[in-house]
Amino acid sequence: MDFWQRYRAIDARDTRFDGQFFTAVSSTGIYCRPSCPARTPKAENVTFYETSAAAHEAGYRACKRCLPEAVPGTPAWNIRSDIAGRAMRLINDGVITREGVDGLANRLGYSARQLNRILSNELGAGPLSLARASRAQTARTLLVSTDMLLADVAFASGFNSVRQFNDTIGEVFAMTPTAVRATGAKSGQHRGNVAAAHAPAALTLNLPYREPFDPGIFDFLAVRAVPGIEAASTSADGTGADGSRTYARTLRLPRGNASFSVSYKPSAPGKPLQLTAAVVDLHDLPALLSRVRRLFDLDTDPQAIDDALATDPRLTASVTAIRGIRVPGAVDPHELLIRAMIGQQITVAAARTALTQLSAAGSRVDGAVPGLERLFPTAAELAEHGRGLLRGPQRRIDSIVAAAEAMASGALDFGYGDDPTSLESKLLPLPGVGPWTVGYVAMRVLGAPDVFLANDAAVRNGLKVLPAGTGLSADFREVSPWRSYATMHLWRAAGAKIRSQ
Repeated sequence: MDFWQRYRAIDARDTRFDGQFFTAVSSTGIYCRPSCPARTPKAENVTFYETSAAAHEAGYRACKRCLPEAVPGTPAWNIRSDIAGRAMRLINDGVITREGVDGLANRLGYSARQLNRILSNELGAGPLSLARASRAQTARTLLVSTDMLLADVAFASGFNSVRQFNDTIGEVFAMTPTAVRATGAKSGQHRGNVAAAHAPAALTLNLPYREPFDPGIFDFLAVRAVPGIEAASTSADGTGADGSRTYARTLRLPRGNASFSVSYKPSAPGKPLQLTAAVVDLHDLPALLSRVRRLFDLDTDPQAIDDALATDPRLTASVTAIRGIRVPGAVDPHELLIRAMIGQQITVAAARTALTQLSAAGSRVDGAVPGLERLFPTAAELAEHGRGLLRGPQRRIDSIVAAAEAMASGALDFGYGDDPTSLESKLLPLPGVGPWTVGYVAMRVLGAPDVFLANDAAVRNGLKVLPAGTGLSADFREVSPWRSYATMHLWRAAGAKIRSQ
């Protein structure tokens, strides 16, 4: 978007652009979200920034009226596969907090000095400033949504000290942490109780997203849920008449184990999507929030995607019926690879059965969510026990165990900081891994928006259900860069046909 496109967006107070850029006003010294209800500033006083951190660096403070830190994340971090996009995915996952700037730079293959220069040029702020802005956003979420002690909020947000926390909140919001908390009370946001940082903490947070939101992602996760590790209730298995759904699971985070549940209640006032989390170490909260948001694709721009997909006559009716479709992400990249390899060329039900058998290798945990008592097996556990638990062709078992051994030894390392090209170079040499596997992992781990799984059986079945596309490309290039979402529509169409038979 150029300057005037963005200016028209803020003049229209268009909520779709909240989080996609920030508006700084030189006459007031503050920056806002595009939908800020304040009077539209004069164009000559406006500067647009890609990130809130860039606005901080330029000397602006957050607007107290529109609270720009309370918006969904930037969809560009999934669309962009350049260094800036890869860096932001890792920063949001808490890599700088855990490993410092040097650790982030090493993951991306650059020196810290080079990375600082690239991010400053591309995003207007260096990695430390970007990480600080991410911490401030997490801190604000915890302040307005929970009754956590301020010191617990500080460390849960990734700050190294309470003083650093107080200084940052003051610089970003021009308010004390107590005053920020009061803004949540005024807006009627629910605050959940949590335990102290040294004990398992349970808290409930709202998950902001851009409308529209299709809750079908809960159905996708439910049919693939591994008992003991995941649990789900959907409209298909007896939820209430209001269409509410839930999904829960256990997972490993950098400092310990956690369990969480996400609930969707369309009848609830305000945002109907809520996260309830139980975390052993509150320092893991930023990573948990980032991964849950990725799992439910909450930082995407669904209106722009729907508009693009609807131009293809094969998808027009599906897009009209299903607004705001999401591409499910992954809370653990290594786990997702194993799931993908097991799911190749077999039905979803058969893959779930195989994964349920394999789950016996996972460690047992005391889950805060009833029915969740295991963690998905680590790569080392799979390497040790996989042959005894997996069923099927020996060649397939060998491939899965070989991938687990490579991940356990560190010979294979991939994750949110990869791009589609680097992911392909790492995965394709593995026995039993082909283009479908790489594409599926790219969709779900990287959030790559432009993957079309042409050889997928469900995609082919979906094409048979949708209207013919005479004269259109077989790979849906007309709707690029949103072909991952076209794939989701085809999967949905194929599933609907099966249910109707």
